[in-house]
Amino acid sequence: MLYAQQKPHYTQYILNQFIINPALTGIENYTDVKLSHRHQWVGFDGAPITTYATIHRPIGKKDYRTSPTSYKVPGENPRGKSFWEEYTAAEPHHGIGLQVMNDRTGPLNQFAAYVTYAYHLGISGKTSLAAGFGAGFTNFSLNTSKLDFIYTTVDPAVQNGGYLNQLKPDFNAGLYLYSADYFVGFSAQQIIPQKIAFSDNSVGTTDGKLVPHLFLTAGYRLLAGEDFNFIPSVMVKYINPLPMQVDINAKLQYLDLAWIGASYRTGEGFAGMVGMNISNTINVGYSYDYTTSRLNTVSKGTHEIIVGFLLGNKYGDWCPKNVW
Repeated sequence: MLYAQQKPHYTQYILNQFIINPALTGIENYTDVKLSHRHQWVGFDGAPITTYATIHRPIGKKDYRTSPTSYKVPGENPRGKSFWEEYTAAEPHHGIGLQVMNDRTGPLNQFAAYVTYAYHLGISGKTSLAAGFGAGFTNFSLNTSKLDFIYTTVDPAVQNGGYLNQLKPDFNAGLYLYSADYFVGFSAQQIIPQKIAFSDNSVGTTDGKLVPHLFLTAGYRLLAGEDFNFIPSVMVKYINPLPMQVDINAKLQYLDLAWIGASYRTGEGFAGMVGMNISNTINVGYSYDYTTSRLNTVSKGTHEIIVGFLLGNKYGDWCPKNVW
Protein backbone atom coordinates (compact mmCIF):
# COMPACT_ATOMS: atom_id res chain seq x y z
CA MET A 1 0.00 0.00 0.00
CA LEU A 2 1.25 3.52 -0.86
CA TYR A 3 0.87 5.08 2.58
CA ALA A 4 4.43 6.32 3.14
CA GLN A 5 5.60 9.92 2.73
CA GLN A 6 4.38 10.77 -0.77
CA LYS A 7 5.71 14.32 -1.07
CA PRO A 8 9.47 14.98 -1.00
CA HIS A 9 11.49 16.42 1.86
CA TYR A 10 13.06 19.88 1.55
CA THR A 11 15.85 20.85 3.94
CA GLN A 12 15.93 24.49 2.78
CA TYR A 13 12.16 25.03 2.75
CA ILE A 14 12.76 27.98 5.10
CA LEU A 15 14.34 29.77 2.10
CA ASN A 16 11.30 29.03 -0.07
CA GLN A 17 8.20 28.26 1.98
CA PHE A 18 6.20 28.80 -1.19
CA ILE A 19 7.07 25.20 -2.17
CA ILE A 20 4.95 23.92 0.76
CA ASN A 21 2.45 26.77 1.21
CA PRO A 22 0.68 28.53 -1.72
CA ALA A 23 -0.35 31.38 0.60
CA LEU A 24 3.11 32.90 0.05
CA THR A 25 2.30 33.56 -3.61
CA GLY A 26 3.18 37.19 -4.39
CA ILE A 27 4.45 38.03 -0.91
CA GLU A 28 7.41 40.17 -2.03
CA ASN A 29 7.88 43.24 -4.24
CA TYR A 30 9.35 41.32 -7.16
CA THR A 31 8.98 38.16 -9.20
CA ASP A 32 10.60 35.40 -7.15
CA VAL A 33 12.14 32.45 -9.02
CA LYS A 34 13.67 29.45 -7.28
CA LEU A 35 15.41 26.40 -8.77
CA SER A 36 16.38 23.49 -6.54
CA HIS A 37 17.96 20.05 -6.86
CA ARG A 38 18.14 17.52 -4.01
CA HIS A 39 19.95 14.17 -4.00
CA GLN A 40 18.90 12.26 -0.90
CA TRP A 41 20.92 9.43 0.69
CA VAL A 42 23.78 9.53 -1.83
CA GLY A 43 25.17 6.04 -2.40
CA PHE A 44 21.86 4.28 -1.73
CA ASP A 45 20.45 2.61 -4.84
CA GLY A 46 17.09 4.08 -5.84
CA ALA A 47 17.32 6.95 -3.35
CA PRO A 48 15.03 9.98 -3.89
CA ILE A 49 16.16 12.68 -6.33
CA THR A 50 14.02 15.82 -6.34
CA THR A 51 14.12 18.82 -8.66
CA TYR A 52 11.75 21.77 -8.61
CA ALA A 53 11.18 25.21 -10.10
CA THR A 54 8.88 27.86 -8.64
CA ILE A 55 7.91 31.34 -9.76
CA HIS A 56 5.46 33.81 -8.23
CA ARG A 57 4.80 37.52 -8.28
CA PRO A 58 2.45 40.11 -6.76
CA ILE A 59 -0.42 41.83 -8.56
CA GLY A 60 -1.58 45.23 -7.35
CA LYS A 61 1.01 45.46 -4.56
CA LYS A 62 1.21 49.13 -3.50
CA ASP A 63 3.87 49.22 -0.78
CA TYR A 64 6.89 49.68 -3.03
CA ARG A 65 9.65 51.96 -1.80
CA THR A 66 10.19 54.66 -4.42
CA SER A 67 12.61 57.12 -2.76
CA PRO A 68 16.43 57.16 -3.02
CA THR A 69 16.49 55.51 0.43
CA SER A 70 15.70 52.27 -1.36
CA TYR A 71 19.43 52.00 -2.05
CA LYS A 72 22.04 50.79 0.39
CA VAL A 73 23.62 53.32 2.76
CA PRO A 74 27.31 52.51 3.38
CA GLY A 75 27.95 51.34 6.94
CA GLU A 76 24.32 50.54 7.72
CA ASN A 77 22.58 47.17 7.90
CA PRO A 78 19.68 47.16 5.39
CA ARG A 79 18.00 44.64 7.69
CA GLY A 80 18.98 46.33 10.95
CA LYS A 81 16.89 47.79 13.77
CA SER A 82 15.61 50.82 11.85
CA PHE A 83 14.36 48.65 8.98
CA TRP A 84 12.18 46.51 11.24
CA GLU A 85 10.95 49.52 13.23
CA GLU A 86 9.67 51.06 9.99
CA TYR A 87 8.18 47.78 8.71
CA THR A 88 4.51 48.06 7.77
CA ALA A 89 1.86 45.49 6.93
CA ALA A 90 1.14 44.65 3.31
CA GLU A 91 -1.36 46.67 1.34
CA PRO A 92 -4.17 44.43 0.00
CA HIS A 93 -2.94 42.67 -3.13
CA HIS A 94 -3.09 39.44 -5.11
CA GLY A 95 -0.37 37.00 -6.13
CA ILE A 96 -0.05 34.40 -8.87
CA GLY A 97 2.53 31.65 -9.26
CA LEU A 98 3.59 28.32 -10.67
CA GLN A 99 5.18 25.28 -9.03
CA VAL A 100 6.75 22.43 -11.02
CA MET A 101 8.33 19.44 -9.25
CA ASN A 102 9.79 16.08 -10.22
CA ASP A 103 10.62 13.42 -7.64
CA ARG A 104 12.12 10.03 -8.54
CA THR A 105 12.49 7.20 -6.01
CA GLY A 106 13.55 3.82 -7.37
CA PRO A 107 11.05 2.73 -10.05
CA LEU A 108 8.49 5.39 -9.12
CA ASN A 109 8.53 8.91 -10.58
CA GLN A 110 6.22 11.73 -9.55
CA PHE A 111 5.82 14.85 -11.69
CA ALA A 112 3.54 17.63 -10.44
CA ALA A 113 2.60 21.12 -11.59
CA TYR A 114 0.33 23.70 -9.93
CA VAL A 115 -0.94 27.18 -10.67
CA THR A 116 -1.21 29.12 -7.41
CA TYR A 117 -3.10 32.19 -6.21
CA ALA A 118 -3.05 34.12 -2.94
CA TYR A 119 -4.58 37.23 -1.43
CA HIS A 120 -2.68 39.33 1.12
CA LEU A 121 -4.29 41.71 3.59
CA GLY A 122 -2.87 43.84 6.39
CA ILE A 123 -4.82 43.15 9.59
CA SER A 124 -2.86 45.55 11.85
CA GLY A 125 -0.07 48.07 11.56
CA LYS A 126 2.63 45.42 11.14
CA THR A 127 0.77 42.14 10.67
CA SER A 128 -0.56 40.63 7.45
CA LEU A 129 -2.60 37.54 6.65
CA ALA A 130 -2.47 35.66 3.35
CA ALA A 131 -4.67 32.85 2.07
CA GLY A 132 -3.87 30.87 -1.04
CA PHE A 133 -4.45 27.70 -3.01
CA GLY A 134 -2.84 25.69 -5.78
CA ALA A 135 -4.59 23.66 -8.46
CA GLY A 136 -2.89 21.28 -10.85
CA PHE A 137 -2.07 17.65 -11.45
CA THR A 138 0.29 14.90 -10.42
CA ASN A 139 1.50 12.21 -12.79
CA PHE A 140 2.83 9.01 -11.25
CA SER A 141 4.85 6.72 -13.51
CA LEU A 142 6.17 3.27 -12.67
CA ASN A 143 9.20 1.88 -14.51
CA THR A 144 8.42 -1.85 -14.53
CA SER A 145 11.94 -2.71 -15.73
CA LYS A 146 13.14 -1.80 -12.23
CA LEU A 147 10.69 -4.12 -10.46
CA ASP A 148 11.52 -7.55 -9.09
CA PHE A 149 9.18 -10.17 -10.63
CA ILE A 150 10.49 -13.21 -8.75
CA TYR A 151 7.00 -14.46 -7.93
CA THR A 152 5.21 -13.25 -11.05
CA THR A 153 5.30 -14.28 -14.68
CA VAL A 154 4.86 -11.27 -16.95
CA ASP A 155 5.25 -10.29 -20.56
CA PRO A 156 9.02 -9.77 -21.18
CA ALA A 157 8.23 -6.57 -23.08
CA VAL A 158 6.73 -5.14 -19.90
CA GLN A 159 9.48 -6.42 -17.64
CA ASN A 160 12.22 -5.01 -19.89
CA GLY A 161 11.05 -1.42 -20.05
CA GLY A 162 7.37 -0.74 -19.70
CA TYR A 163 6.07 2.46 -18.10
CA LEU A 164 2.71 2.60 -16.34
CA ASN A 165 1.18 6.02 -15.64
CA GLN A 166 -1.50 7.49 -13.41
CA LEU A 167 -2.59 11.12 -13.84
CA LYS A 168 -4.49 12.68 -10.93
CA PRO A 169 -5.88 16.17 -10.27
CA ASP A 170 -4.32 17.75 -7.20
CA PHE A 171 -5.10 20.67 -4.88
CA ASN A 172 -3.14 22.50 -2.16
CA ALA A 173 -4.16 25.31 0.19
CA GLY A 174 -2.65 27.38 2.96
CA LEU A 175 -2.72 30.33 5.35
CA TYR A 176 0.25 32.53 6.29
CA LEU A 177 0.34 35.11 9.10
CA TYR A 178 3.42 37.32 8.97
CA SER A 179 4.87 40.41 10.61
CA ALA A 180 8.20 42.10 11.27
CA ASP A 181 9.05 39.67 14.06
CA TYR A 182 7.29 36.37 13.36
CA PHE A 183 5.46 34.14 10.93
CA VAL A 184 2.98 31.29 11.33
CA GLY A 185 1.86 29.15 8.42
CA PHE A 186 -0.52 26.25 7.93
CA SER A 187 -0.86 24.35 4.66
CA ALA A 188 -2.21 21.12 3.23
CA GLN A 189 -1.01 19.22 0.15
CA GLN A 190 -2.92 16.47 -1.65
CA ILE A 191 -6.11 17.73 -0.04
CA ILE A 192 -8.35 15.22 -1.81
CA PRO A 193 -7.51 11.59 -0.92
CA GLN A 194 -7.41 9.43 -4.05
CA LYS A 195 -6.78 5.80 -4.88
CA ILE A 196 -3.89 4.94 -7.15
CA ALA A 197 -2.99 1.69 -8.87
CA PHE A 198 -0.85 0.69 -11.84
CA SER A 199 -1.95 -1.97 -14.32
CA ASP A 200 -1.68 -2.74 -18.03
CA ASN A 201 -3.23 -6.24 -17.97
CA SER A 202 0.30 -7.68 -17.78
CA VAL A 203 1.43 -6.47 -14.41
CA GLY A 204 -0.37 -4.67 -11.61
CA THR A 205 0.41 -3.31 -8.19
CA THR A 206 -1.59 -3.35 -5.00
CA ASP A 207 -3.96 -0.42 -4.71
CA GLY A 208 -2.63 2.52 -2.75
CA LYS A 209 -4.03 5.82 -1.59
CA LEU A 210 -2.81 9.41 -1.85
CA VAL A 211 -3.31 11.05 1.54
CA PRO A 212 -3.21 14.70 2.69
CA HIS A 213 0.09 16.11 3.97
CA LEU A 214 -0.35 18.78 6.68
CA PHE A 215 2.33 21.37 7.55
CA LEU A 216 2.51 23.84 10.43
CA THR A 217 5.40 26.31 10.36
CA ALA A 218 6.40 29.09 12.74
CA GLY A 219 9.42 31.30 13.24
CA TYR A 220 10.63 34.34 15.16
CA ARG A 221 13.22 36.95 14.23
CA LEU A 222 15.68 38.28 16.81
CA LEU A 223 18.25 41.04 16.31
CA ALA A 224 21.69 39.93 17.49
CA GLY A 225 23.41 43.30 17.55
CA GLU A 226 22.98 45.57 14.55
CA ASP A 227 24.59 43.29 11.97
CA PHE A 228 22.91 39.93 12.59
CA ASN A 229 19.39 38.53 12.40
CA PHE A 230 18.81 35.23 14.25
CA ILE A 231 15.74 33.25 13.18
CA PRO A 232 14.72 30.08 15.04
CA SER A 233 11.84 28.21 13.42
CA VAL A 234 9.95 24.94 13.48
CA MET A 235 7.92 22.83 11.09
CA VAL A 236 5.49 20.13 12.19
CA LYS A 237 4.43 17.66 9.50
CA TYR A 238 1.59 15.17 9.80
CA ILE A 239 0.75 12.40 7.34
CA ASN A 240 -1.79 9.85 8.53
CA PRO A 241 -0.99 7.12 9.62
CA LEU A 242 2.71 8.02 10.03
CA PRO A 243 4.10 9.49 13.26
CA MET A 244 4.22 13.28 13.44
CA GLN A 245 7.58 14.67 12.30
CA VAL A 246 9.20 17.87 13.59
CA ASP A 247 11.94 20.02 12.05
CA ILE A 248 13.76 22.43 14.37
CA ASN A 249 15.79 25.08 12.56
CA ALA A 250 18.06 28.01 13.31
CA LYS A 251 19.37 30.55 10.81
CA LEU A 252 21.87 33.35 11.44
CA GLN A 253 22.04 36.06 8.78
CA TYR A 254 24.82 38.64 8.46
CA LEU A 255 23.54 41.99 7.12
CA ASP A 256 21.66 41.12 3.91
CA LEU A 257 24.65 39.25 2.48
CA ALA A 258 25.11 35.74 3.90
CA TRP A 259 23.70 33.17 6.30
CA ILE A 260 24.45 29.89 8.01
CA GLY A 261 21.94 27.52 9.56
CA ALA A 262 21.33 24.17 11.19
CA SER A 263 18.37 21.81 11.40
CA TYR A 264 17.27 18.71 13.27
CA ARG A 265 14.53 16.42 11.92
CA THR A 266 13.04 13.86 14.29
CA GLY A 267 13.70 10.29 13.18
CA GLU A 268 16.02 11.47 10.39
CA GLY A 269 19.09 13.38 11.57
CA PHE A 270 20.86 16.73 11.32
CA ALA A 271 21.54 19.23 8.55
CA GLY A 272 23.67 22.29 8.01
CA MET A 273 23.15 25.05 5.46
CA VAL A 274 25.03 28.03 4.11
CA GLY A 275 24.14 30.67 1.55
CA MET A 276 24.70 34.15 0.24
CA ASN A 277 23.02 36.90 -1.73
CA ILE A 278 25.38 37.42 -4.66
CA SER A 279 23.53 40.58 -5.75
CA ASN A 280 20.04 42.04 -5.60
CA THR A 281 19.03 39.59 -8.34
CA ILE A 282 20.78 36.27 -7.47
CA ASN A 283 21.11 34.20 -4.30
CA VAL A 284 22.27 30.66 -3.65
CA GLY A 285 22.00 28.20 -0.77
CA TYR A 286 23.46 24.75 -0.05
CA SER A 287 22.61 22.18 2.61
CA TYR A 288 24.01 18.83 3.69
CA ASP A 289 21.98 16.28 5.69
CA TYR A 290 23.50 13.60 7.88
CA THR A 291 21.10 10.80 8.73
CA THR A 292 21.23 9.12 12.14
CA SER A 293 19.06 6.18 11.09
CA ARG A 294 20.40 2.84 9.86
CA LEU A 295 20.65 4.34 6.39
CA ASN A 296 23.91 6.01 7.43
CA THR A 297 25.66 2.66 6.91
CA VAL A 298 25.05 2.92 3.14
CA SER A 299 24.31 6.61 2.64
CA LYS A 300 26.86 9.38 2.14
CA GLY A 301 24.40 12.03 3.19
CA THR A 302 21.99 14.29 1.33
CA HIS A 303 22.94 17.28 -0.81
CA GLU A 304 20.53 20.07 -1.72
CA ILE A 305 21.16 23.28 -3.65
CA ILE A 306 18.78 26.15 -4.28
CA VAL A 307 19.32 29.13 -6.57
CA GLY A 308 17.06 32.17 -6.49
CA PHE A 309 16.44 35.02 -8.90
CA LEU A 310 14.73 38.29 -7.95
CA LEU A 311 13.28 39.56 -11.23
CA GLY A 312 12.04 43.12 -11.53
CA ASN A 313 13.68 43.97 -8.20
CA LYS A 314 13.88 47.76 -8.63
CA TYR A 315 14.00 48.74 -4.98
CA GLY A 316 17.36 47.58 -3.68
CA ASP A 317 16.18 44.47 -1.81
CA TRP A 318 19.09 42.04 -1.55
CA CYS A 319 17.03 39.65 0.58
CA PRO A 320 13.31 39.08 1.21
CA LYS A 321 11.35 41.45 3.41
CA ASN A 322 8.67 38.95 4.48
CA VAL A 323 10.29 35.53 4.10
CA TRP A 324 13.46 35.23 6.13
